[in-house]
Amino acid sequence: MKILVLNCGSSSIKYKLYNMDDESVMAAGGIERVGMPESFNKVTLPNGEKKKLMRDIPEHTAGVKFIFECLTDPEIGAIKDLKEIDAVGHRLVHGGEKFATSVLITDDVIRQVEECSDLAPLHNPANLKGVAAVSQLMPGLPQVGVFDTAFHQTMPDYAYMYAIPYELYSRYGVRRYGFHGTSHRYVSERVCKYLGVRKEDKRIITCHIGNGGSLAAVKYGKCVDTSMGLTPLEGLMMGTRSGDIDGGAITYIAEKEGLDANGISTLLNKKSGMLGITGLSSDMRDVFNAATSGNEKARLALDMYFYRIKKYIGAYAAAMGGVDIIVFTAGVGENQSDMREVVCRDMEWMGIELDNEKNATIHGEEAVLSTPVSKVTIVCIPTDEELMIAQDTLGIVS
Repeated sequence: MKILVLNCGSSSIKYKLYNMDDESVMAAGGIERVGMPESFNKVTLPNGEKKKLMRDIPEHTAGVKFIFECLTDPEIGAIKDLKEIDAVGHRLVHGGEKFATSVLITDDVIRQVEECSDLAPLHNPANLKGVAAVSQLMPGLPQVGVFDTAFHQTMPDYAYMYAIPYELYSRYGVRRYGFHGTSHRYVSERVCKYLGVRKEDKRIITCHIGNGGSLAAVKYGKCVDTSMGLTPLEGLMMGTRSGDIDGGAITYIAEKEGLDANGISTLLNKKSGMLGITGLSSDMRDVFNAATSGNEKARLALDMYFYRIKKYIGAYAAAMGGVDIIVFTAGVGENQSDMREVVCRDMEWMGIELDNEKNATIHGEEAVLSTPVSKVTIVCIPTDEELMIAQDTLGIVS
């Protein structure tokens, strides 16, 4: 069975085509600058090379059509006919409390996702544009929605509720939802297969650390807490997001700077985090280089960044009554050995002992990073959200 995975953003469309007989990737690429000048599709060829194909792409349907053309192109394509595609799996960001699992997309599902759009105004409408485009271009083709929030729906109420008037939850659904759920689910399951253990027996902390980052506490296969909240702003310090901040500080800044709700949102989501502290960049590589060169603000930003990850690990170990496995994943988690070393430093009291020599050699590959005597197993597991979406899609349409 061949399954196409689509991840539609406001101005981008990422895709992968899988042959689910062996879960191999037949084709992959990403359209950027949808609705803007000089839009293009960057296609990954079978030999690993990337080819940039320019095309005017005014909206998402044109983008999906372009992807279909590339998939069937005699020179760079992977299939001869679109009829070879058996189903499409979509990344859908916010399912609110309506969706705790992946689902076959129907008109009723679309309506319910639209009702969640005020919780993710930048993401849900864009995600649904991909669904509409496939429906228009290939009517009747089964489509499946896989939600970023679904994995976290097993959190107990005392973990997801905010201590604000209960009516705000009843009326507007204000609570912790969490994000990166597809990644947290994938790596928490994959690490158990990799280690040859049962997820039902293990307490796992998954650290999805990238430009955006979140941690999840996964107890015996189910998420019991996660660091992101109603929106992806809460929790860790990130590339441009502030993470945890005193609500009183927000109102204080708004009054001093004369900012309205949109201004505060822009400040906290786009001008804060690593970028806000350093004034240089939101990219961890740039911040690492600047800190190495003696930039004090870059060093401060890294200290803040590492400290919050370490603090959440300690909190989630306490919440679960201990921890058996810690997983590092995503761009920074998989590739920045310095980050892993600092986060795990002085954690022997928790049973964490990192093999620093081995850790320094691991970049983007599956590997155990802890010493043989460490009571907690530290593992690097590259995330694969697209494969998780493809697997869910296969399970539903089969």
